[in-house]
Amino acid sequence: MSDEEEIDDDAVAAEWAAMAEEGEDEEPSDGDLVDGGEDDMAAAMAGTDRVLDQTEIDSLLGFDGEDDDVGSKSGIQALISSGLVAYERLPMLDIIFDRYVRMMSTSLRNFTSDNFEVSIDNMTSIRFGDYLNSIPLPAMLAVFHVEEWDNYGLITIDSNLIYSIVDALLGGRRGTAPMRIEGRPYTTIEHTLVQEMLSVMLKDLCDAFEPISKVTFKLDRLETNPRFATIAQPTNAALLIKMRADMEDRGGRMELVLPYATLEPVRELLLQRFMGEKFGRDSIWETHLVRELFNTDVNLEVILDEHSMTLGEVLGMEVGQTLMLGAQAESEVEVRCGGIPMMTGRVGKLGQHVAIKIEKDLKKNSGAV
Repeated sequence: MSDEEEIDDDAVAAEWAAMAEEGEDEEPSDGDLVDGGEDDMAAAMAGTDRVLDQTEIDSLLGFDGEDDDVGSKSGIQALISSGLVAYERLPMLDIIFDRYVRMMSTSLRNFTSDNFEVSIDNMTSIRFGDYLNSIPLPAMLAVFHVEEWDNYGLITIDSNLIYSIVDALLGGRRGTAPMRIEGRPYTTIEHTLVQEMLSVMLKDLCDAFEPISKVTFKLDRLETNPRFATIAQPTNAALLIKMRADMEDRGGRMELVLPYATLEPVRELLLQRFMGEKFGRDSIWETHLVRELFNTDVNLEVILDEHSMTLGEVLGMEVGQTLMLGAQAESEVEVRCGGIPMMTGRVGKLGQHVAIKIEKDLKKNSGAV
């Protein structure tokens, strides 16, 4: 290669470098901004990573670090819980369980001979599967059968309350916390004493629901493993009532779970907003209805005699034909109302009218109301 060609190559390289520097110094025109602005912005955003801090993540998920409130959920937490049925839609439950804790406080006070107080912490809606996964172990899970509604419910009693009940029933000293022995299964004595307490609790639950519907809650079994206490599908909604039991310096927690499928037979009654006279009965309307019924005119039929005839004989009847009746002057006849036998009597005469002397009331003799 000659020297002139090498000089020319160096000149060309220098010229290109100068052109590149001039291009960087020049500002883009308006047309360039319009044509390439969107592409440049997209490229800039693609190259930027947005990092969320912990506060933004908690806000997105609906966890703000405070106690969960059913009415103030947000974010993904609100979306997850949106399919649940809020217990506030069944306002009569507040009245029922307020009555339940008052009755249970008295019953358990008599059962343990101790100053027993029961209070409700809160009532929430939860998916049944989520509740089973949140049960703190060890605990006893009582599955009870609702006979009239043909479904089941669940009562969970934590270990603190179990040891407190055993300590109170077996003569433990007051003022000392019950001894807890973890890592062992519950004994037969503990099972028996808790089962007796559950019988008292379920009887009070029957009495609490009695003004709405006569129902029987019967203990089915006791479990210590939540997997064996499954009474509904994991995705089914359930009502969770968290209660606190205190015996001076002893006590614990118990939780009552009722799937909404269990409450479905009395859902219409639970929709009432207040407890009226016999849950909605109107005594004024009942009195008016009874008064009007007694003033209603009804037609009575006196059956003198009955004959069985063929259709041909009926069609062959003519005007003026005489039918012979088997009833005599002293024969007993039947009085009917709307085809229903009401009473029997004998035919007589009162003044210028034919009369019936009533001798027997068929409705009273048959035991009908």
